[in-house]
Amino acid sequence: MLQLVLTSLDDDKAEDVVTIDLRGRTAIADHMVIASGRSSRQVGAIAEKLAERVKQVTGRSPRIEGKDAGDWVLIDTDDVIVHVFRPEVRDFYQLEKMWMPADALARVREPAPASGYQPQG
Repeated sequence: MLQLVLTSLDDDKAEDVVTIDLRGRTAIADHMVIASGRSSRQVGAIAEKLAERVKQVTGRSPRIEGKDAGDWVLIDTDDVIVHVFRPEVRDFYQLEKMWMPADALARVREPAPASGYQPQG
């Protein structure tokens, strides 16, 4: 499933793809993948294509949250949880900091400058 997710994200030009191994750390999934799309439209398209590919391969539709807004879409395939963000939303929430060890995080992404993003609601 992880390879399917990564291939789908690559095919749809997702940016800054980060894979986090969750095995032994939580029961929610084996892996978390975080990626960015350049716009709300691309974020939605990346999520939609990934969901289609997962259903095609497994026969099951993954659970999807946030596709209508397009700022942050979560795709839950059971084995892999995928987060697709617009860059400024990703910088605001900084999921990598919550789930990655500090030494691995430093190798993956440089700290982002403070954005002006404010969550709605």
